Amino acid sequence: MCAEHRSEPFHQPSATDRRCAHVSKPADACRAVERAITERCRTAHMPCDRDAVSDALLVTSELVTNAILHGGGVTDFSVDLVEPGVRVSVSDPSDRIPVVRDSGGPRSGRRLGGRGWPIVCRLARDVRVSALPTGGKRITAVVPLG
Repeated sequence: MCAEHRSEPFHQPSATDRRCAHVSKPADACRAVERAITERCRTAHMPCDRDAVSDALLVTSELVTNAILHGGGVTDFSVDLVEPGVRVSVSDPSDRIPVVRDSGGPRSGRRLGGRGWPIVCRLARDVRVSALPTGGKRITAVVPLG
């Protein structure tokens, strides 16, 4: 698990969460996140930090990809603008908690997979894994926007 990871009971999303019921692939989720960030920048009359947007899209893509590959699919997705950035939440039906795999030595570069969760942990702040009342989990990560 990453250093910022917290496992906690289910909590209700905020009223400002933007639910995206039709997220079934990373590109769908990334479009929703990009729209939310672009709207925030336009409303605040400030340019969007390209690196921060890129980080948010990468974290989003990794969380959705992990839900699809390891969690049995995306059951819920939301994006919310918070201080200091964007909060992305992805739910799936699996109770398995993600872990950081051992690097595996010099041949680890040839191993497929295992890099997504460390990327999420490195780029996001306040990463939380919450058990859902009906089973499964929600992973929420806040990515700073600069």
